[in-house]
Amino acid sequence: MRIATPLTLLLVLGGALLLAALNLATPDGGALHVPTYVVSLVGKYLSFAILALAVDLVWGFAGILSLGHAAFFALGGYAMGMYLLRQIGTRGQYGNVLPDFMVFLNYKALPWYWEGFDWLGYAMLMAVVVPGALAAVFGWLAFRSRVSGVYLSIMTQALTYALLLAFFRNDMGFGGNNGLTDFKELLGFPLSADTTRCALLVATALALCALYLMARWLTRSRFGKVLVAVRDAESRTRFLGYRPEHYKLVVWTLSAVMAAIGGALYVPQVGIINPGEFAPQNSIEAVIWVAVGGRGTLHGAILGAVLVNAAKTIFTGQLPELWLFALGGLFIAVTLFLPRGLIGLVRPPRPTEPPVPHVSEDTGVREDGAKA
Repeated sequence: MRIATPLTLLLVLGGALLLAALNLATPDGGALHVPTYVVSLVGKYLSFAILALAVDLVWGFAGILSLGHAAFFALGGYAMGMYLLRQIGTRGQYGNVLPDFMVFLNYKALPWYWEGFDWLGYAMLMAVVVPGALAAVFGWLAFRSRVSGVYLSIMTQALTYALLLAFFRNDMGFGGNNGLTDFKELLGFPLSADTTRCALLVATALALCALYLMARWLTRSRFGKVLVAVRDAESRTRFLGYRPEHYKLVVWTLSAVMAAIGGALYVPQVGIINPGEFAPQNSIEAVIWVAVGGRGTLHGAILGAVLVNAAKTIFTGQLPELWLFALGGLFIAVTLFLPRGLIGLVRPPRPTEPPVPHVSEDTGVREDGAKA
């Protein structure tokens, strides 16, 4: 559908601008006024949409089911959190140039890896370099060994769980189980101000649109066609002279960087980053977002992330103890009745989208040869 791309950009960017305008240009209590907490909430949804877009790029087009993308999202968030914490200076609880948690833990000096985080440019550079380097090393080791399928998924889950345990340690220098919080300003602008919140929302929307256009261009290029070939028939692709591991490594690393950008934009809008962001269940939820919206469509991943998180906000406010059951039921329902996600309801499948295996009622065998 040719209107999918401009419609996606219009809804994301136009919606963000509209919300910002209704927040800043209308009086409090007015019928059209959008509260600041709604602006921050939508900004959080769009940050999650960037994560979903990153997952869809590797899962929908390369066939790599990642259950650990929350690791890259959280690493990008920690880089931004370190910058925001350094901006506090001596305005912390202890009046020390060191962050409060370091004073509490009797740190005598700033750890060497915190140097440079006084500058936003350096923090953003580290937000993409560190997750990208980790993804490149992990991918090189995994793909050159031809690890794939469920084994690769388990390895990605183990990666994010290992980081979860590491960041919980106080001696890591990242705040332990409390993480980083109590942020005050960004580039000299108070984070609590309505204008700052609206600017962050628009910046997140712009980043999402830019990453969506890049992913759209990549998947429609020759590189993207090879990725689809690797996803659908890796052995045949290798027989034709391609090196699937090289293509997987590139798209895997790029996807990790995209997820990290989403994490960096997420932190100033929610005001905290802690080891809980590494939790494997966060990566699994991102996979559900993509499945609900439509795997292999890109704009479906954005739709799924926004809708599922909006439903989570509403549902957890009413019946918080039942949310995980509802989420699991949603995933099962989509798998059984909407294998192409919500996007599949409004348009036929494209050649680049993953096929839906058909199970023969007579033999119980799928079209791809696997047993049902």
